[in-house]
Amino acid sequence: MPDEAGTRVAGVDGCKAGWVAVIRNLEAPADLDLIVFPTFADIVGHTPHLAIVAVDMPIGLPDRIGPGGRGPEKAARKHLGMRQSSVFSVPARPAVYEDDYLKACNTALATSDPPKKVSKQCFFLFPKIREIDALMTPELETRVHEVHPELAFWRLNGGAEMSLPKKVKSRANPVGLDQRRDLLVSKGLPGEFLDQKPPRGCGRDDLLDAAANSLIAERIFRGEAEPFPKDFRRDERGLRMAIWV
Repeated sequence: MPDEAGTRVAGVDGCKAGWVAVIRNLEAPADLDLIVFPTFADIVGHTPHLAIVAVDMPIGLPDRIGPGGRGPEKAARKHLGMRQSSVFSVPARPAVYEDDYLKACNTALATSDPPKKVSKQCFFLFPKIREIDALMTPELETRVHEVHPELAFWRLNGGAEMSLPKKVKSRANPVGLDQRRDLLVSKGLPGEFLDQKPPRGCGRDDLLDAAANSLIAERIFRGEAEPFPKDFRRDERGLRMAIWV
């Protein structure tokens, strides 16, 4: 839905302050913004209109999880080698709607085969997963796509996982972040934009992930991206379960 101001796409990542978005004008490469939004609804309703929103958050939640987990995570891990631990296992929708960790684990055990609990890292994402889940419809899928930054970097890196981790012992790894920054610069993003001080409540890793996601948003808009898995399924609400890259 381009307008006289150009076609805009957004790469989005969750952060402490809400959601950080790198918004790019595809007709004017120098026209890009870094914005922190309090809610995901603010991104969907943003003016100027965003033709594609590529967000690092699970979309489409089955009522039960079978062997191997949710399809997108299983498909993504095959390509990430040493980086596959960055892809968390997402439980069934009933577990995601639990706000107590023990209850979430019990519900996950009851809705998975073989029974599997929830990792603490994934549990902390539940509020943001629920935020998107409350908004999503099959119609909104023309604009909003699930992505994953490490799979995005894999694609941008010629189909090879990044050799350095983004984090070590839950702390930012500067050399790993520098490696990703340099890759993004090689793909046309301005170094000065990537090197800016992140807004309050947003880390450097969040900024770089959102930037990588914005490049995948462009691929989606141009019809160059593919879903993982290719034979994706839909959940009981009709929502697509696929990571795009």
